[in-house]
Amino acid sequence: MSEPSKQRPKVPEGVTEYVNTRQMEANEKGFVGYETTWKSFQKEVKYQTPKKP
Repeated sequence: MSEPSKQRPKVPEGVTEYVNTRQMEANEKGFVGYETTWKSFQKEVKYQTPKKP
């Protein structure tokens, strides 16, 4: 039997509404990681002190 391939298949970039995932290059040990980028889904509004009655 032949030895399994050490190369990992190239995975397409994953795109969803709130997150993007991209495959990184393999390191010297052969580990393939994934980079995750989150998109903000909340708006940050400057706080205003309420009026006093």
